[in-house]
Amino acid sequence: MSTVRLTTAQALVRFLAAQYTERDGERRRLIAATWGIFGHGNVAGTGQALVEDRALMPFHQGRNEQAMVHAAVGYARQSNRLSAHAVTTSIGPGATNLVTGAALATVNRLPVLLLPGDTFATRPADPVLQQLQLPSAGDVSVNDCLRPVSVYFDRVGRPEALVPAALEAARVLTDPAATGAVTLALPQDVQAEAYDWPEEFFAERTWRVRRPRPDAAELDAAVRAVRAAERPLVVAGGGVRYSGAEEALRTFAERAGLPVATTQAGKGALPYDHPCDVGGVGHTGTETAAALARTADLVIGVGTRYTDFTTASGTLFPGGARFLNLNVTGFDAHKQAALPLVADAREGLTALTEALGDHRRDTGRWAASKRRWQERVDAAYAAPDEDARPTQTQVLGALDTLVDASDILINAAGSLPGDLHKLWRPRSADQYHVEYGYSCMGYEIPAAIGVLLAAPGRPVWALVGDGTYLMNPTEIVTAVQERLPLRLVVLQNHGYASIGGLSEAVGAERYGTDYRYRDADGGFTGPPLPVDLGANAASLGMRVLRPRTVRDLREALREARAATVPTCVYVETETPDTVSGPPPAPAWWDVPVAETATRKAAVEAREEYDRHVTARRRHL
Repeated sequence: MSTVRLTTAQALVRFLAAQYTERDGERRRLIAATWGIFGHGNVAGTGQALVEDRALMPFHQGRNEQAMVHAAVGYARQSNRLSAHAVTTSIGPGATNLVTGAALATVNRLPVLLLPGDTFATRPADPVLQQLQLPSAGDVSVNDCLRPVSVYFDRVGRPEALVPAALEAARVLTDPAATGAVTLALPQDVQAEAYDWPEEFFAERTWRVRRPRPDAAELDAAVRAVRAAERPLVVAGGGVRYSGAEEALRTFAERAGLPVATTQAGKGALPYDHPCDVGGVGHTGTETAAALARTADLVIGVGTRYTDFTTASGTLFPGGARFLNLNVTGFDAHKQAALPLVADAREGLTALTEALGDHRRDTGRWAASKRRWQERVDAAYAAPDEDARPTQTQVLGALDTLVDASDILINAAGSLPGDLHKLWRPRSADQYHVEYGYSCMGYEIPAAIGVLLAAPGRPVWALVGDGTYLMNPTEIVTAVQERLPLRLVVLQNHGYASIGGLSEAVGAERYGTDYRYRDADGGFTGPPLPVDLGANAASLGMRVLRPRTVRDLREALREARAATVPTCVYVETETPDTVSGPPPAPAWWDVPVAETATRKAAVEAREEYDRHVTARRRHL
């Protein structure tokens, strides 16, 4: 057997450069690039390997380890999970900073390869710099905190152990039913150790992304359930997008005459103006979808995990409703005591459509409700006074008039996900990019960079509030360095508006949610802090536009969309107390309220909570 002598890190880079995915005849690099921040735990191993083979593996320099994972996740989502990025870090804090990003990737079922450095496998000194010591376990390092947030974890303690570990990592990354964060912990001495590798290890390898078809018996049961239902409702989740099943969903809905509501991850599965689309479902959804959900006798979930926002914490769907779940994972297909249809979303929808034949219902029964909802969206977007300071929903309205199907919007946390889920009108299947599985503050800017790398030439917008901006603005420097035309819209409302509203609703009286000076008695009062996030963005290299009115805002957004350099639109927003705001939540969300308290706000909030919680149902 022919061999080639390389270090472990060099071998890993060459192996990754030779891995490909294939689905429906489309072949792509599995690991299209590597992100890295170097420290003593990876600079001499993985860092040297990346420069040794720089022509094989593109490299992106990050500024924050968590942000690098977010960028990789943004790339993977835009690539429909058919291509991913790797992330290399040093040991110690560089490795533990990966945990939040890894959790986000795994929660959202998006592939990312994590390559944290690890302490010495040979233990020449004990402890070494940044080594965690536990009296009860000598083989534990800080990387072990990545185990519960990774779908696959291995510590490569010998060079030859890389062969099975790397192959298993690639298998999991390309498995649509098992993908997420994959971690290969690399001891720093093993990274630099040489070994005689079989040349076959570096041969090009294509991993075919499966499209499992439904079981005949499960399909037969699903068809009977759909035919028997009088008020069915489809709930489309992110699995529709990752399967590329949008056209199959459209055909299924049109032929069967079914309303389609969407989760945060599924929004855009149908265009907003399609007759079967009824908008977002759940706590942040539309009244149209909520009304259909409350009377549905069959809920057909396609590629959804049924989070508490989707089900309104178990209060939205009727007690007698049955569930039929089409999902590539059996774990999700069985949720809500459902009839399972375990299959790829496109293949399952196609099979259902064919088996149902001409079974069709009237699609006009929700048309009037949908028209009324669009009128409410128009009212929220409206800006009667062009010279006034805009509200948050008016910012969305100004953007709505500007974008076309090529634009991509990215958001993750605060009050914007709720407003977007209710109000945004997606023009294309991949325009709406809201990370709401983990709802991670600080996701938007790095994720937008990943999307820009996956979709060059398309206008990409990162929409962030001031709280989210302060969590993770560091990758602005990366956008500047790589000359990526990131379009950043920062909404300055001087505090955590979303959690402030929730705090008020649950009796916590908005305590600690505004950006104001601290009083001697522990309160937060006075004018907002003199914080200028626009100046901060400018100091990191962005061009900054500062619209003050709705009229200015429209011009600034047009200018930003045409920009070829990273551009920030920094706008102070008006509160919606006296002007148009978003419609209220159409369904409940369970945030437990203090069962006993002396303050009036908490007592009243608990009374309201007790009224809602009685409506919760378990579907058995």
